[in-house]
Amino acid sequence: MSVGSAGTQRLARSTLATVDARALQLDPTDLSIGIVHFGIGAFHRAHQAVFTEDAMVATADSRWGILGVTGRTDSVVQQLRPQDCLYGVLERGADADALRIVSSVLDVAWPAKESERITEAVAAPTTHVATLTITEKGYQRAANGDADVASDAVRADVAVIAAELAGRDALPASRTPLGLLVRGLARRFRRGGEPFSVVSCDNVVDNGHMTKQIVMSLARAAGAAAVSAPPATGFTVWLEASVTFPSTMVDRLTPATTGEDRERAFELLGLRDEALVVAEPFRQWVIEDDFAGPRPAWERVGAIVTADVAPYERAKLRILNGSHSMLAYLGALAGHETIAQAVADERLRVAVLRMLDDDILPTVAAPRGMELHEYRDSVLHRFANPQLKHATRQVAMDGSHKVPLRWLAPACERLAAGRVPHGIALAVAGWITYIARASDADSANLDDPLAHTLQVAVGDTASLGDDPVAAVERIFAVDEVFAGELRASAAFRAAVVEQLPVVRALTGR
Repeated sequence: MSVGSAGTQRLARSTLATVDARALQLDPTDLSIGIVHFGIGAFHRAHQAVFTEDAMVATADSRWGILGVTGRTDSVVQQLRPQDCLYGVLERGADADALRIVSSVLDVAWPAKESERITEAVAAPTTHVATLTITEKGYQRAANGDADVASDAVRADVAVIAAELAGRDALPASRTPLGLLVRGLARRFRRGGEPFSVVSCDNVVDNGHMTKQIVMSLARAAGAAAVSAPPATGFTVWLEASVTFPSTMVDRLTPATTGEDRERAFELLGLRDEALVVAEPFRQWVIEDDFAGPRPAWERVGAIVTADVAPYERAKLRILNGSHSMLAYLGALAGHETIAQAVADERLRVAVLRMLDDDILPTVAAPRGMELHEYRDSVLHRFANPQLKHATRQVAMDGSHKVPLRWLAPACERLAAGRVPHGIALAVAGWITYIARASDADSANLDDPLAHTLQVAVGDTASLGDDPVAAVERIFAVDEVFAGELRASAAFRAAVVEQLPVVRALTGR
């Protein structure tokens, strides 16, 4: 009987009796909520939720159950609630598969209808930690790093936070993840202000500092709006004194779940799992040791708790994420549907290795215990896992947010050292060609918050071919992506132009 057959039972507490006991690590009936997680997508369910469950098992500390907060839709609620929030993580190794049931997520809530419940959870004295995987664009920050108060959604949330500080009831739904978090912190403050830790797990440099800056700017804006309410005057002081924002680095490949994955999970479990997530066997979590109060003992189950996350963050962001993005753009242009297919293409693999060796590794200081060339090779080995059908187009999303950190920052460093980074120039040329190719088919094909701006700058492949110098000049003028020092570098602009025909030769397009 296949997973889609009529009559198949769905994973839930009532059907656990049919499951091999070894697949379940923890009885969910023993747990209580101690963490609120914002952005409960596949990555969190395959990463922090697994680390947290393992920590509870290792320490017999059951107070770290998770309330998951969804994003713009209630799709994850529809996946998880009918299963009592149980779900499987299918680990797909190159040679074998393993499946475990995760029970650390106790419930999920959709802010559009349950903002009040989420606010209460953040304010509860038994909750000590909020974690975040909302993607970089979910932070809604302005160019100066503060909350983007030019956004209607952010301004609406500032008003709600101000109303919360004033003690008003029956407030409207929050519209942004950090707006909802600060609303909960405002209520926590009004009720006595137990210490709290906010842990960003997004792929952003110094994500803890970034999150703190946005939270503090929201609090200041709300305090100004609620100036007539005495409790508002101490809110920012309490945040500075009692709430910490440790930085983190996270790593685990989690491709989108396919029908083939669901069939394989059904073979292993014998139950239908609508919330299944897929991941590689490898996982890593590096966390800054800066917590305001209790937390799970994540270091007992493999996490690295350290005073300085930055070296790990830089190595991962530039080596793993940088090569991932390059393979995504060049691979998609070459007709490869997955990253595994792209890295198996010897032409693309050689190009990525050249970029890493010539332009990326010289900008990275190895963290303690890491040898950079070994790390480079392990990354490409992980990418080559044929069981992880990580779509090139999925990895290629949101390039305007990813490219500056993964490629352009090291490019600036190489230019400052007197070297033109031709490997990074090839990667940028691949991204530009990918933008043009998306315009050929349908402008909606480019999944990027700056899609329109980028496509106006680059044009389609015909216009890119007619005047590549002008197209490169136009995209380099996009302030949200390219810093002034790169725009000023005629050598780097020329290198990108020179690499455009190399992209066509590599990809056959």
